Amino acid sequence: MSSANALLERLDCFVVVEPNFVWTELHFLFSFQNAGDKENMLNILNVLDELLSAGTDRRIHHMISKGGSEALLTALVNSARSFTPNYTILLPLLHLLAKVGYRDRQIGLKAQKADAVLVVLGLLRQNTENSRRAAACLWVLRVFCSSVTTANLLGKNRGLDVVFKLISPHSTKHLRTVKAAVDAFAAMLRSKVNCRTAVAKGYIADLLKLYEDWHNNDVNLKNIPIRRALLHCLQCAANSAVGRDALVTEGGISLLFQTTQTCLTMKGLESLVEPAIQLMRKCNPKVPLPLTSDKSVFSFPLPGQPVDDWDADLGLYDDSLEDDSDEDAENEEPDNRDYEDDLETDVNKLRPQPEPDRTLEQLGQYVRLCPELHHDFQDLDSSSEVDESSDDDSTLEGDLNDETQSDQRGSDLPSDRDEHHLHTSDFHKHYLNCSRRGQKGHSSMVDRLLEKYGICIPNHDPRLYAATAANTKSIAGYSILAFPDFWGHLPPQEQEPMAKRPQHVQRKKVFEDIQRLICPEDIINKVIFDMDDHSPQCTPDMCPSSLHFFSKFESGNLRKAIQIRSHEYDLILNADVNSSAFCQWFYFEVSGMVAGVPYRFNIINCEKGNSQYNYGMQPVLYSVRDALEGRPHWVRTGSEISLHIYSHILHSAFSFYTLTFTVMFHHDDDVCYLAYHYPYTYTTLQTHLKMLEKSVDPQKVFFRQQNLCDTLAGNSCSLVTITACPTSRAWKHLHQLRNRPCVVLTARVHPGESNASWVLKGTLEFLCSSDPVAESLREAYIFKIIPMLNPDGVINGNNRCSLTAEDLNRQWLMPDPNLSPTIYHTKGFLYYLNSIGRTPLVFCDYHGHSRKKNVFLYGCSMKETLWQSGSPINTASLKEDPGYRTLAKTLDRIAPAFSFNNCNYLVEKSRASTARVVVWREIGVLRSYTMESTYNGCNQGIYKGLQTGTRELEEMGMKFSQSLLTLRRNAIHYNSRLIHHASALLDLDDRLLDHKSNNFFEDDEPPCMEEIEYSSCSDPFGANELDTEVNGNTSSEEEDEEDADICRDGKQRNNRKSHLVPHYLKQDALETLTIKSGQCNGSNGYLY
Repeated sequence: MSSANALLERLDCFVVVEPNFVWTELHFLFSFQNAGDKENMLNILNVLDELLSAGTDRRIHHMISKGGSEALLTALVNSARSFTPNYTILLPLLHLLAKVGYRDRQIGLKAQKADAVLVVLGLLRQNTENSRRAAACLWVLRVFCSSVTTANLLGKNRGLDVVFKLISPHSTKHLRTVKAAVDAFAAMLRSKVNCRTAVAKGYIADLLKLYEDWHNNDVNLKNIPIRRALLHCLQCAANSAVGRDALVTEGGISLLFQTTQTCLTMKGLESLVEPAIQLMRKCNPKVPLPLTSDKSVFSFPLPGQPVDDWDADLGLYDDSLEDDSDEDAENEEPDNRDYEDDLETDVNKLRPQPEPDRTLEQLGQYVRLCPELHHDFQDLDSSSEVDESSDDDSTLEGDLNDETQSDQRGSDLPSDRDEHHLHTSDFHKHYLNCSRRGQKGHSSMVDRLLEKYGICIPNHDPRLYAATAANTKSIAGYSILAFPDFWGHLPPQEQEPMAKRPQHVQRKKVFEDIQRLICPEDIINKVIFDMDDHSPQCTPDMCPSSLHFFSKFESGNLRKAIQIRSHEYDLILNADVNSSAFCQWFYFEVSGMVAGVPYRFNIINCEKGNSQYNYGMQPVLYSVRDALEGRPHWVRTGSEISLHIYSHILHSAFSFYTLTFTVMFHHDDDVCYLAYHYPYTYTTLQTHLKMLEKSVDPQKVFFRQQNLCDTLAGNSCSLVTITACPTSRAWKHLHQLRNRPCVVLTARVHPGESNASWVLKGTLEFLCSSDPVAESLREAYIFKIIPMLNPDGVINGNNRCSLTAEDLNRQWLMPDPNLSPTIYHTKGFLYYLNSIGRTPLVFCDYHGHSRKKNVFLYGCSMKETLWQSGSPINTASLKEDPGYRTLAKTLDRIAPAFSFNNCNYLVEKSRASTARVVVWREIGVLRSYTMESTYNGCNQGIYKGLQTGTRELEEMGMKFSQSLLTLRRNAIHYNSRLIHHASALLDLDDRLLDHKSNNFFEDDEPPCMEEIEYSSCSDPFGANELDTEVNGNTSSEEEDEEDADICRDGKQRNNRKSHLVPHYLKQDALETLTIKSGQCNGSNGYLY
């Protein structure tokens, strides 16, 4: 028996005995070169194809790993170089090589090494009139072009010309060959060199004409795969700038727009619409933001630096712009990076090191921040007991009643006007100007508002807010108050469900955006509001048909508003102070609307590629008219919400994303406010703290608000102490107070994370309440709370940074006392507590998370980090208290919005300078956390499918406080009221939770239903589709039928069954496969 037949017997036995084999020898492949019998050669090819076609791709990949691709290439070159090439063998060999090569990432380079590239191109030149042979060569060339160098080699040898002749002109003959030629041409265009050549030769215009011809002539929709392949070809061309320019110059966008409009009206053309729209968006010319400068409107001189010195440091923001995972931390969360490499594996860096970074003498300045340890409690309610660092409320109280006899003009007072007629100018000039607080007219107008409409917001007083705002220092010197902050907010009675994303909403918005380019006459392009322009802008008298915008108030952020169409506006956000980056937070006023009209807002300079806006989150809206009618609510609003990339760029490199949403207002000529999330200003905090201090019983609650330090702009960074007063001045009661463990809570280091402030508001109000659990907590702990670590950022509408344009949560390792005073002194205060033996039992930094749902904790664990990183260190010898998980287990039981599965305790190298890691490692706090709260809502529990409101956020702050009780169960004083209110807490045990653990490193969202970004030229046609086309290339008699079959209904059969060789030869090979397994003895039935 010949060697080929012997090989067949071995393979046949193998198939019968063990289909899931592992080849370790490839002698049968190299026998191609030596097999002189044509029939045996074909049988070898057929049996090999049968084996590779069965099951999954695992066999093919194993064959590739053992040199199978090289063997096929060598056989092909040897057969093709013979004096008279035998196509009976070459054709199935090309078919098999196309199938295997598609799955071999290195096939292009291997083909070059084997000198097979130009050989196949030569075969194509010789067989352009033979459709079957040409198609086989085209498939092989297509897979060779997976390597750009191979595509360049083909281009240098005029491969583009050879292939394009098989595409053009439009013809309905030999459809399979046309499709294969288009696919091969697309593959060659992945090379930018080839793309430039194609543009120079006019092929881009020809491709557009071809697409138009196929579109117009495909009346019966039988040629959808070819039309789709032409779109893919154009997409590959659009990967280079010259290709995009050629598409635009040749009218490609207009053509695609018109043809896509037709496709949208016809069923069965879905596969053409998406790539056409993505291609239009890709080719839409990039334009810079319509700004005089991309730097923030506001700059602030930094200590020790020239005024304009920050300009030279803008390059440091490039990484933040490119790495979306670092902008919202995602505060403590590593996204889109090699996680295991980022995990800390140095045990010395994982072990706590409580040595302070400053001397004990320097720590002495923080003694004043522990007044409860030095207070004698002789007269708790004495009005003379004022801490030297406390704010002087008497000044503010005097401001509330002060009626200065300054010159007043009667015309300034709209006394005869019905206040239901709301005009923006009236609010700004009369009601909400804190600089007029001492004027008689202003005071009387505020009184009239409150008297007429009444307001009862817990722990809020509009008069006190206005007086407090006068002491808030902003860079722009804001004097106007935003009405929602002044008037107050109550959560709506009903929870709001997540918005349902309409089908193809992103497609619709992008399609509308393309119309701007092709129909410029429809674009108004009128600037309505501009923070850069101090001249009078579009007033109601000047622009009666336009909306009117305003953001010159505390925490406001809107830089520019441009009217695009009658009811559509482009909005540009202001970058963080002293920077040109970090655009996400927005908060602005809009007025002059018509009720029931859909207004589209496009925020065109967002930096995040994805957020919860793509998963049901909505912006929030506050209506002044509703507030005055007794509904002072921030409510979720907006429909057709989409976040997608658009044509605006920064420095010709970074493309911004556009957040687009549509709002229908309920009242004509209302004054409304729109925001990224529920605003919570610095003045709101200061007002709230004053109201809380007045509300508590000083005989029972020790409440002190002190100034930790001043910020760069001169605002106070407050530190609040809350604990229970001793029942008497007896030594044991004072001793018990002064030995209570400390809990340190911080929030709002990132200004845009206003949800963190609402959570902390819930914590503060609960700790000051008369709830039995709150009373026990005050008796068990001393709470040290810094509610706002970044006051300047919050006041000036920043999203991420302080006035230094730095993320304060990356300054904890070596904070600068001059540039990062709040972090420097917070860390110093923690060091002081550690130095006097009062290391906090718990430290928690409240944050907001824009990409995940639910509320969850990030903590620190040395063992878990080493386990996850795959470190060779034996963790069994390491000792670690597992108590860091206690609070998460407690919260999972008692807090509806909390998710234990989202918690994580890994220490990343990239987060080494955050509060969580530094406090754990340097201060030695075992339970050092970041608590992340969603901007959106929950995907679990009783809040599943609902957006989180301020009520739920405050509830989370209360629940976090309650969870602390479990850490002191053995030290608290039990009574019937406490047991009744805290039974769920007191019954907790330390059993493991029955949860399915999620991979923390994976986003908890599936991919967006629509592509966010057209970023690459990926092949839309997979291996199975190629296999089907190859298998259909059987015989000339069947070609016409197969051509019709490949295009029928725009679909192809997913069939990997072998059709490499003619039926009469294949039958002989298949008969060989009937050999009984008994003829294979023992191990001889396997190939080793």
